[in-house]
Parts: sequence; C-alpha cells; structure tokens
Amino acid sequence: MTDNIRFLLGHERRELRDVDPTMTVLNYLRLVERRCGTKEGCAEGDCGACTVVLGEPAGERIRYRAVNSCIQFLPTLDGKQLITVEQLKDDAGRLHPVQQAMVDAHGSQCGFCTPGFVMSLFALFHGQDRPERDDINDALAGNLCRCTGYGPIVTAAENMYGSPRRDKFTATQAATLAELGRLQNSETTTVNSDSRRFFAPTRIDELARLMGEHPMATLLAGGTDVGLWVTKQHRRLDPVIYVGNVAELRRIDVAAAHIDIGAAVTYADLHELIDRHYPDFGELIRRLGSTQIRNAGTMGGNVANGSPIGDSTPPLIALGATLVLRSAAGRREMRLEDYFIAYGKQDRRPGEFVELIRLPLPQSGWQFHCYKISKRFDQDITATLGAFNIKLADGIVEDIRIAFGGMAPTPKRALACEAALKGKPWTRAAIAEGQRALRQDFAPITDMRASKEYRGRVAENLLLKFFIETTESGVETRVVGERRRACG
Repeated sequence: MTDNIRFLLGHERRELRDVDPTMTVLNYLRLVERRCGTKEGCAEGDCGACTVVLGEPAGERIRYRAVNSCIQFLPTLDGKQLITVEQLKDDAGRLHPVQQAMVDAHGSQCGFCTPGFVMSLFALFHGQDRPERDDINDALAGNLCRCTGYGPIVTAAENMYGSPRRDKFTATQAATLAELGRLQNSETTTVNSDSRRFFAPTRIDELARLMGEHPMATLLAGGTDVGLWVTKQHRRLDPVIYVGNVAELRRIDVAAAHIDIGAAVTYADLHELIDRHYPDFGELIRRLGSTQIRNAGTMGGNVANGSPIGDSTPPLIALGATLVLRSAAGRREMRLEDYFIAYGKQDRRPGEFVELIRLPLPQSGWQFHCYKISKRFDQDITATLGAFNIKLADGIVEDIRIAFGGMAPTPKRALACEAALKGKPWTRAAIAEGQRALRQDFAPITDMRASKEYRGRVAENLLLKFFIETTESGVETRVVGERRRACG
C-alpha cells in the first residue's frame, strides 16, 4: 500500500499525506492552495461555478474533462492533472484563447460564474474541433449564469477556435504524459486522517478483500451522490472505499448478445455506445445531468444507490438487464429488477459490491422507447420516467416489458399492465386496459417534483405515447432539437 496522494496542479507536482479523506477539491484549492478563482455556488454539483478540469492519460494523449470540484473528494485526484482557471495563461502572461474569446464577446458581467464557464470551454477546446451549437449547449448546460443570458458566452465558444487550436497544454503534452506516467500507482492508496480512512484499490480482488474487512464502508465511484452527503448532510464518512481506480470496474466489454458495463464506467464513456444501440436511452443519458456530472457519475453507482428516481434503472429493467455482485466469497447474478427490495433497501449482502451491469443487445422484433418527464428539460431530476420494450407478431403483443421510475419507492416493473397487454392485439382498446392496470401497479406520492395525480396521469399518457410511436408513422410526439429526437 501507499499512503500519499500524488497529482499535478497545473504542471506542478503535489504529494500529500494525512489529508481529510472527504475534503473536496474545491475546499483544497481555496483553503490550502489559496487558488480562489474556483468558486462555490451551490456545493451540490448543479451550478458549475466550481468547475475544474482533470487530465488523465488516454493512450498517447491527455484526455481533459470538466468536473465539479465541490463534490469531488481530494484523494480521487491521485495520478491525475488538476487544472484551474489560474493556470490557463501562457508563460508570457497572454490569455488563453478561451479567456480571450470571453473578453472579446463580453461574456462576463459580475464575473462570479465566469471561471466555471471558462473551464468548461477549456475542456471543450481540447475535446472537439469547432463543435456544433448542440455540442456547445451540452458543454455549458452545467454552468449557470444570472447576468449575461448565455448569448455572449455561446459566441465566445464559437470564436475561441479563431487561432490554431494550440496552447501551452498542447505544447507540453508529451512531458505531462511522462510525468503522469510516473504518478500512476498499481498499489492500494490509503489515507488516514482524524481517525478516518480512505482506501483506493486498483484490483478487484483487493476491493473484495477490503469490503470483507469493512462491510459497512461507504463505496465511492463518481461522488455525484456521496459528495452531497458531506457538503449538504455533513456526514462523517468512515471508511470510504473508492472504486474509480479498479481497472476491472472501468471496462466495457461487448459480447455477441450483451454489453458488460463495469460499475466504475462513467456516463461520458458509456454514452456513445448506448446511443448507438438504444437511441432513446442514449438521449436519456445526455439529459440526466450536466457534462460535469456525466464525466464523474457512473451507471453502476446509480443502480447501486437504488434511488426510485434514478434515471438509468427503468430502461435497464425494461431491457432485461442483469446485475453481477461480487464479494470475497465470489459472484452472484440476478435480474436487475430483483435487486430493489424497498425504499433505501437493496439485495446487497454485507461485503458485496456491484461489479457490472449486463445489458442485452437489441434483439430482432423488439422496439424500445423511454421518456423522461421533469420540470426542466436538461439537467433536472426526474418526476416520472417510463421505459417500454415490446415485441409484436402480426399485430399481437407477443411480449412486453414496462418499467417506471418516480412512481413507487423503488424502480419497478408494471406487471399488471404487462399482463393486461400480453397476448392482446396492439390497439387503442388494449391501451385503455393497460392504462387501467397501471393504477393497480402504482400508488405514487406527491412531493416537490409532482403530485400523485400528475404522476398517475403522465404514466398513462406515456403508455399511449408509446403506442402512437409504434403504430403511427409521421406523427410528431417529441420536442425536436436541431438534430435530436428528445427523450420526453
């Protein structure tokens, strides 16, 4: 084991010991490094004022991704490059092309949110050559501003490529890659401070051993939920076991009939593959959070937490996904829908952790659609989410799987509705029966996101919407963007 955290702050090496295991990167930057360009706005990964960029080796280049520093724990920086707004100017003091474009377009007024916007655009600058407007909108969806109305900022994004797409990070990439290579660690990192412990194993067998020794540990993947336990609920977590360095959990394996998705695979790494096979599911992933959240959050974490409004679980259930759990004693596989027992309770034994999600690939004759209903279209928590998967034979429902989120204490299949539809002609009359059956399946609650009456009516209407989309061509049922059919 190793007891220190090593990373690059810009191009300067940092080596830390005895740090608070749940100190956020934001607090480290502001309180320890005194780099105050990074701001705290919401402390929950929603506003983007705290956006920083992480660089990681990706073959012969460095992959730069924007993340929310307010919910990222400091020990997760091990082996990475951390870039803040202070490091963007070149050695002669000239502004970075992103910063200059913001100045030229008058993209800042009060300036509080500006560093976060700049860092999101910096990641885009290094990730895409002249992105389309949709890509710019996606890159900025996680940054909120109350002053400029976004127009000048979008203009800056369009103009930041006016000169060759090159900066000091491009010029020093080879040297930075070499330095990052020297920081890579094949051993378990252990942090101890104030009687609290943080473990970051690199191998799955070591993770299983640690979970056997610490069955009540908090498992940490992207931190998009766990981070809020610290920043909002002020929980004192001990121990924390970070799974983001476990190589086996970061794999995506495509077989003949299914995709194995490691529990530490981020949404950003998964999005393109899912979108290729299930476009509605891909669009749902694009909408479930900001770029910063998708760069950190994992589908495995979303499933493991068992939230009734977790966006990925209803589509996975409707598609017949299974879950592989791992412990020191071995593996067991179950249907994903059986994992959820009650609100806050999942079928995960002491010492077990989610190893992978096994998602079936599309099968001939099946049609899959899903719909997310939320108050805001982008980057909002779901009120109701419906996922529908049907196989028709000569107009008869040969098989059907329907799952909803936000309608029960757990993500849940609509078994009564399925039974009402299976074996019947796929007609409006059958849909009416299915809608009545949904009232047996669910007794939704009223909360801040929707009333129980609204949720019930929406669920019935989503079933009708699915029917229309699978039977009537040329009928527009979606909010249409410039190039996407929206999931809603």
